[in-house]
Amino acid sequence: MEYPSIVFGGGCFWCIEAVFAEIHGVIRLEPGYAGGHTVNPTYQEVCSGVSGHAEVIRVYFDSEIINLVDLYEVFFATHDPTSMNRQGNDIGTQYRSAVFYNSILQKEQAKAAIKAVDTSGAYPSKVVTTLEALEVFYPAEDGHIDYFNRNPETAYCSAVISPKLHKFRKAFRKLLKSK
Repeated sequence: MEYPSIVFGGGCFWCIEAVFAEIHGVIRLEPGYAGGHTVNPTYQEVCSGVSGHAEVIRVYFDSEIINLVDLYEVFFATHDPTSMNRQGNDIGTQYRSAVFYNSILQKEQAKAAIKAVDTSGAYPSKVVTTLEALEVFYPAEDGHIDYFNRNPETAYCSAVISPKLHKFRKAFRKLLKSK
């Protein structure tokens, strides 16, 4: 069965992957790079900012279990969509908040989600998330796949990802996979 997918950039892809991995109806996650100009970029090229790509996660989901609107809600709640080219200590266009859509419907739903966040008062500033057509997706190197679950004790995972997951689990209990 072919599942729909959406690509999100919201800072470090390890963080995004860890959050979406816990959502019931998410079938598969693929860390990678999108939105740049370098063909087949490496992690080092993306992290340096020279490739123009963002660190992203492609989320494959079963639309009979979870809908795209809920995925947008999680995305906008689990990173700062009002911070231009920055998430915490990660600074640069490679950490931009972005939705890489692959259909007009996904783009329109993203616009509606941004409007909802802006009018909700959840953030003191307006959303700066870019909406970019997904032209090419480059899968990340194997070492980035399921990074948090394979490396939970590293400093970055325990200091950044674990608190983010705790907050996510409290706010989105109804969307979690049963364990």
